[in-house]
Parts: sequence; structure tokens; C-alpha cells
Amino acid sequence: MATDQTSTGGTPIEGRPVRIALVGAGNRGLTYAAWIRDHPERARIVAVADPRPQARAAVPSATGYGDWRELLAATAANGGPLADGVIVATQDRAHAEPVLALARAGYAVMTEKPLAPTEAECRAIVEGVEAAGVPFAVCHVMRYTPYTDLVKSVVDSGVLGTVTGLDHLEPVGWWHYAHSYVRGPWRREDLSSPMILAKSSHDLDWIAYVTGRRIETVASFGSLAHFRPENAPAGATATCLDCPVEPDCPYSAPKLYYPALRTTGGAWPIDHVTEHAAGPQDEAVLTEALRTGPYGRCVYRADNDVVDNQVVAMRLSGGATAVFTMTAFTEQTHRRTRIFGSHGWLRGDGERVTVHDFRDDTVQVHDVGTSGSNAADGHGGGDAVLVESFVTALATGDRSHIRSGPVESLGSHLAAFAAERSRHRGTVETVPPR
Repeated sequence: MATDQTSTGGTPIEGRPVRIALVGAGNRGLTYAAWIRDHPERARIVAVADPRPQARAAVPSATGYGDWRELLAATAANGGPLADGVIVATQDRAHAEPVLALARAGYAVMTEKPLAPTEAECRAIVEGVEAAGVPFAVCHVMRYTPYTDLVKSVVDSGVLGTVTGLDHLEPVGWWHYAHSYVRGPWRREDLSSPMILAKSSHDLDWIAYVTGRRIETVASFGSLAHFRPENAPAGATATCLDCPVEPDCPYSAPKLYYPALRTTGGAWPIDHVTEHAAGPQDEAVLTEALRTGPYGRCVYRADNDVVDNQVVAMRLSGGATAVFTMTAFTEQTHRRTRIFGSHGWLRGDGERVTVHDFRDDTVQVHDVGTSGSNAADGHGGGDAVLVESFVTALATGDRSHIRSGPVESLGSHLAAFAAERSRHRGTVETVPPR
């Protein structure tokens, strides 16, 4: 699918690396910064804005600012942008204001998804960046993976004939859901956004991208089915460390975090639980975090409200249909997809694609050899390609390197908002074209 942005983004940058400012130096921001750190001939982080001193210290080569407002003030004092582009990797509800202000100040912008938790804010962002005329990318990392390139190339080749339907599963994983969506920052809609936006806007965007079809109509069902007080085992207590039934609980914090500390040395997910556990020797630090912080809470007695299962039925432009399922109750692994066509069908598991051609009854298996399905391991290569594409767009002045521009990204967000209206109202909802 062609980008919605114009083919040129301005004067190419010659003779020096692209300069990038980072707003939000958390897990996602530092993931993107890692590619830039490893390619100093291509790009440099020259500024980092984050209220946490230890987060700013993670980018020692950059000038530190307490938040994006300080960066904006320094921009004004400088008489113009301090960098060619900015990566906004703050929490979901803290995107709109910095994106709009920094775009007006002349920065090209790459922002984490979702754009914002409300339709009005999403529209304001798109209108604002278009008015500013700056290059703009949304971190729909699934568009940028080698696996997606393969799936899209099969669909675009015509070997499947006319695409008639699609079935797509997002297996969040029992422990990943408990970590991020029961105990973590995305557990409540008022703190972040609905699950369909916080986790699955990737998937709605991906369905539209690989098929080349717009999502026109949706119907959705879903609920918080399991992680509720009435489903707590008999004898369960408020925290895992004091719970007599913890050894038999699949969502036990000790079962998740102590092995993870030993195997990751303090990386994700441990760095979300405590910023002070630097290695396997720091079990005492982790224990204190589980005893006093949110990640040691019983999953049945937390304050979460986002759904743990949801389905979305869709009609796509051209009459094709699609079904999307998000569920917590799986292993944490790659998405699974089946695409049905008039002349063949495709099965994909995130690493390989099997294509059955009805015309000669042949079956071909294509293996892209990717690994790692989540944020901790680069989204199957998507994180790196996304940052490289943004840097390349700024270096060359050619915005076509950005696959996830403002209008395309707005489409998937509008589909997510329509799905939520349907889920709450029990209605079939039309997705507005813009």
C-alpha cells in the first residue's frame, strides 16, 4: 500500500548523521534509541527529554531535558529545532500534546501507537501534523517486519486470486497479559486506552495493510472474563508473596519474575517491576518490589478493567470479510493468520508462510527465519526497520520510506473506536473513511 504522505519530505541531509531527539526514555524509547546508537554513521540522539534522571542517563551522549516542554523551550531559544526529528515514546495518554507542539516547532515526528485514547485527539494529531507539513510516522511496527513483507508479497502477487476473507489471532499470552494488562501500566482504560487500541491497533492496521483493503464495517464482542475478584481461588490473598495458594496459580508473580530475573539479568519484564535490579544477584531488590509494588498483586484483586478477550468481525472494501481475535489465554507467541482467496489460501505463523495454490494443488512453504514476537525482542525485526525507515526518510527527503503515515494510521484507529462502540452497544458500526 502506498504511503499517504507526499514523496518528498524536504531537503536531503548531506554530510552528517540525522539528529534525533527522544521524548520518553522508557522501554520503547530506549529500544528505538538502541538502533541509533548502533548506527552512529546514520543517526545520533542529540537530546533526551524524560522526568527521570536515571532514564536520561541511559542516553549519555544526549543533552538532557526534564520533559518535552523544556525541549520545546530550548528549541525556541535556539531559534529552531535542535534535531531533524523527534521520537515521542511517552505513555498512551501523553502523545497528543508533545506531538502537536513539536510538529509545529518544525520537528519531523515518529510517535508510539496508539496515537491517542480518543477519536478527537487522534484527528487533532493528524490534522496538526498535516498542517505543519512535517514527516510523520506512527510505530505500527508490524508493517515493517520481514514476515509482513513476505505475506504482503504473496497477496500482491495474485497467487491467491481475489482475497475473500482473513482470520487473524493475537495470542497475547497468559503471563504477558497478567504482567502488562492486569498489573502493569495498560491495565485500566483511564490510565492508558482500551485493549483494542493499547495492544491490538497493530493488528487492525496490519489487516488493512497486507490486504490493501480499508476496514469499512465492524461488529465486536469482548469482556473482562477471568481476572475478576469472584474468580479468585479460595484462600487467595491480596499479594502473591503471602498467598497460600500461590504455588498452584498460573499467574503467580514469583513464578514469573524470579526465573525472568535469572535469565534476563534485569531486562524486560524485570525493568518494569523495579529499576534497581541489575542482575541475577538482586533477588532481594525484586522481592521488595513485589511486596510493595503493583507487580506482586493478586491478578484477581487488582484494579484492572481492560478486556481479556475480544473478537472483531469486519467487512473490508471490495466485499472481503475478516475476523480478528485477541485473547490472553494462550502462550505468548507470534500472531497466526489465514488468508482465503479464490485461487488459493495462505497460513502464516509469524516465521513461515504456507501457500496452497488451488490451480495445480501445490503447496509452498516460505520461511523468513525471524524470531521474537514481542517488544522485548524487537517485534520480529519490525522495531529496527521502523527506525531505519524514519531515519532514511529524513536523510533522503523521501517520505515514501515511511509505511505508517498519518492518514493510514488514523484508519486503523477509527476502526478500533468503532469496534469499541460496537462492543459496548451491541451494534454493527460503520468506520468513517476519514
